[in-house]
Amino acid sequence: MDDIRKAAILLLSLEKPLAAEVLSQLPRHLVEGVTLEVAKLDDVTREQQESVLKEFGGLAKERTHIERGGIEFAEDLLTQSLGENGGTEIIESVRQSINSVPFAFLQKAGIDNLLTFITEEHPQTIALILSHLPPSMAAEVLSGLSATKQIDVIRRVATMETTSPEVINDVESSLRTRMNSSFNQQAEKAGGVPMVAEILNVTDRMTNKGILESLEEEDSDLVDEIRRLMFVFDDLLKLDSKAIQALLKEVDNSQWAVALKGASEEIKQKVLGNLSQRAAERLNEEMGYLGPVKVSEVEAVQQQIVDAVRRLEDSGEIEVAGGAETEQYIS
Repeated sequence: MDDIRKAAILLLSLEKPLAAEVLSQLPRHLVEGVTLEVAKLDDVTREQQESVLKEFGGLAKERTHIERGGIEFAEDLLTQSLGENGGTEIIESVRQSINSVPFAFLQKAGIDNLLTFITEEHPQTIALILSHLPPSMAAEVLSGLSATKQIDVIRRVATMETTSPEVINDVESSLRTRMNSSFNQQAEKAGGVPMVAEILNVTDRMTNKGILESLEEEDSDLVDEIRRLMFVFDDLLKLDSKAIQALLKEVDNSQWAVALKGASEEIKQKVLGNLSQRAAERLNEEMGYLGPVKVSEVEAVQQQIVDAVRRLEDSGEIEVAGGAETEQYIS
């Protein structure tokens, strides 16, 4: 989300008099940019608003419900901040910008997202959309289409005549609705405890330890849930012998030598105990030859081994316990 959009969302989160006062403090060139964004905003999610308010911190402690965006709201703000005459020129410029740039919202969607939504559209619809995009963006979208559709679309762009505003509005409205609906569904699926666990799995040990300890003071149940989904190097103790042996085949001796330099004695014995006596001796010798190793290097290699555990788990070769010790079997 760019700064202009953040500023627009912040203004929409304030009471109108305060928003107008903030707007009046901006340089004139920014007033027009922010006002244009305010006029275009009609789909701000609660998550976006909270993110912006958090970023601005103390500037908006009292959160207010966004009543509406749109051109009328933007005009009202300008009138209050610049006076009846002062905002006229800007609001007219905003109106012209909105009316003269169909599909402008697509320029922020990203090529991959845009292709997802228009690939199956009729070539004439794709041609209409491409003809209203910047040439560089249109070229990227075109290159993502099949060869047959590329030719058909280009032909239609070349022969396209004036299109009625009603048709453009219908196509634009339909596409905006579908994209907003899809993005909202994606947003609902994003985040949550699994995402936190994934993020913490790839942070360094001190960072995730600090985060979890702080969070535990507020919500120990949540931390327990996160820990159950995480797997860190120390969790090698949860793996059974079969899993450790599979991991030993996956990871080079040189990696084990570095990783075990910073490991507990229990983990060292867990790994060495699953090697033959000769192989264990070689690994111990290699660890001895290393000398001092930076903590950051040790943790990086340990993370590589954790990644290898995840790969083996994903392929079904091993099972990882989810928070409790793996049950042992007598063979």
